[in-house]
Amino acid sequence: MDRPQIWLDFAPELHLFVSAPRRAGRTSLRTDGTSTLGHVVESLGVPLTEVGALLVDGQAVPEAHVPADGEHVAVHAVTRPQPSPTPPRFLLDVHLGTLTRRLRLLGVDAAYENPDIGDAALAARSAAEQRVLLSRDRGLLRRRELWAGAYVYSHRPAEQLRDVLSRFAPPLAPWSRCTTCNGTLRAVTKTSVREQLRDGTERSYDAFAQCTDCGQAYWRGAHHARLEAIVTEAVRDFGTESRVIPG
Repeated sequence: MDRPQIWLDFAPELHLFVSAPRRAGRTSLRTDGTSTLGHVVESLGVPLTEVGALLVDGQAVPEAHVPADGEHVAVHAVTRPQPSPTPPRFLLDVHLGTLTRRLRLLGVDAAYENPDIGDAALAARSAAEQRVLLSRDRGLLRRRELWAGAYVYSHRPAEQLRDVLSRFAPPLAPWSRCTTCNGTLRAVTKTSVREQLRDGTERSYDAFAQCTDCGQAYWRGAHHARLEAIVTEAVRDFGTESRVIPG
């Protein structure tokens, strides 16, 4: 018996992941007759973390659907903002250090693993702490033990930040989180952090904050204008209000 032949259309946002012939429109594929649609889509290069609706002959189906001969499949990208029952928390792999610091600058809960602990451990932490794993590693995003994941589409930190904020719409609380360890900040007196200050800093600044976890001290130093520009743009374009979808 001939293997079932199906027809596939991939959303433009997913063309990055598929071969060139499949970016031109509807193409055919013969399946083994037993694999799920989710497995078929992944086998063509698309991580399921990036897939939104799956439509078969115009009707939504789950990833577990087993496609039959002659079916037409439309593979959509995730919607933006992506619905979430709670404010998202993130886990970033070792290659996304700058993105991690920028998310923390905006008060977003962003855990980070450096040095690299390996794909299995990252996926396990994602599941244990219910964090969305952000990565540019497609193989990592295909691990079954992941709680949730997302592909970071750009290699440029500014574009990466916009990508994550537009997709997940996390509530922003700038200057509230330690960019070093992800702990929360509290206002402190100059005296309490004096041992971390150089003479010039102690003379020039009066407002200080300190991480409640690692003890790192913060003040509006020489780099503040650059950081303020990042914060201002993010708040202007993505707001400070949570867009959590009720569960």
